[in-house]
Amino acid sequence: MADNSASFSPSQRLSMPTHRDAAGKVSPVAGTAAFSKFMHVLQLVADAPEPMAMARLVQASGYPRPTVHRIVAALMAEGLVVDRPGGTGYALGPRLLQLASRSWGRSELRLAAVDELKRLRDQTGETVHLAVPSGPAMVYIEKLESPSAVQMSSRIGTSVCLHATAVGKAWLAQLDESACERVLKDLAMPAFTDKTLTTLPALRAQLAVTRERGWSMDDEEHEPGIQCYGAAVLGTDGTPLAAISVTTLRFRSKEDPHAAYVQPLLAACRAISQHIAATPQLSSASLL
Repeated sequence: MADNSASFSPSQRLSMPTHRDAAGKVSPVAGTAAFSKFMHVLQLVADAPEPMAMARLVQASGYPRPTVHRIVAALMAEGLVVDRPGGTGYALGPRLLQLASRSWGRSELRLAAVDELKRLRDQTGETVHLAVPSGPAMVYIEKLESPSAVQMSSRIGTSVCLHATAVGKAWLAQLDESACERVLKDLAMPAFTDKTLTTLPALRAQLAVTRERGWSMDDEEHEPGIQCYGAAVLGTDGTPLAAISVTTLRFRSKEDPHAAYVQPLLAACRAISQHIAATPQLSSASLL
């Protein structure tokens, strides 16, 4: 069987299952290249703000049109994708939504954190996110909106980058040095604003500051006008399991953000970490 893994991006290859042969050589597990193509198309449909037409899917995926047709047909047959009425495009199907809702509802980490997240939202008056690592990104598994009339555009299930978000930097900073460097080695660092860190030396310097003070900041690095403060939730062995952020708009940021956002955030992360440590069944291997 031909090895098609070279046609994938570094982040896609990073998430492919691997095995070692008798000589110790690491290679992708057979079949993962085709499966990754299916997942890539499914992710494009999931991330799109509106149903995606076939032409847009072909362009966004980079795959030949016949390949995308076959993938979409298979996804539709399994109920993972549906064709919207009037041929307006493809959207997530009911089966995927059922699976996602079951996973989200049963997340031990989310259940362990939800009371503290509500308290943090109420104390700060701002939007709060809980995110977990997923390959070279973080994924939001909980979001509590600010009571303010101005709402954040993020949603549960959204993947966000590591280098330009408070949750990403908070998680990275708490990894041990070797684990952190393994992630950084293949990390893509696109610019989202003119404040985004786009070089590893700059990111490493900010991670060192984050590690020392115990919290991170996204100062309009991902979206103009948006400021976020982040901190990690630690497992019993000190490994970062997740990260929490408090998100505010720059124009309404409090005069003393450390007292208004950072102190309540750190208190919430400590309380959640202590709850995990005090509950035997909440092991790092079973939290998600």
